[in-house]
Amino acid sequence: MADTASDIDERELVERILEGNRDAFLAFIDRYERLVKHVVFRMVDDDRDREELCQDVFVRAYRYLDGFRFESKLSTWLARIARNTCLNHLEKKEIPLYADEASSPDGESPDARAALNRVPDLEADVAGAAEDRQQRALVREGIQALSEHYRTALTLYHLEGMSVSQISEVMDNPEGTVKSHLYRGRKKLKDWLLDRYQREELTP
Repeated sequence: MADTASDIDERELVERILEGNRDAFLAFIDRYERLVKHVVFRMVDDDRDREELCQDVFVRAYRYLDGFRFESKLSTWLARIARNTCLNHLEKKEIPLYADEASSPDGESPDARAALNRVPDLEADVAGAAEDRQQRALVREGIQALSEHYRTALTLYHLEGMSVSQISEVMDNPEGTVKSHLYRGRKKLKDWLLDRYQREELTP
């Protein structure tokens, strides 16, 4: 019986791809397609560009795979390629990435960790708002309304289960900055949802 994508560990999968095994590369795409789409779809709004960018990410990954040294998880390395591919795309189109405020400070204040922990977890916080399809769509709309750095941090942390240290590698930011992105992103998302619900309640 042939190995499935989930049966092959990262090192073996990479070795097979570098040996020219087409099925191994297809397994690689199958394993990480969701991750790449999560990154690309959160960063790029134009549907016409999204699929092309996803393909471009895997082409780039294949091109540079022989340089991967397993110093990080393969998913972290690939997510970084996906983000950089999108950043290059957005810069060429001159689309602003930080629309709502200046970049977060690189240093972590003494209370940063505690402040992050005081904010209810995003999944629990929006669970009540995601009871049906329409409300889940509203949450996705709220995430898309955030700046790129908040969207990326929240997506990788809550949807992909990445740790703060992994996200730090993907985004090329200090861990304190990533924690700040998560804290502020959650707060902005909650504020956005509350504002939307209040406006809907006032609408006759």
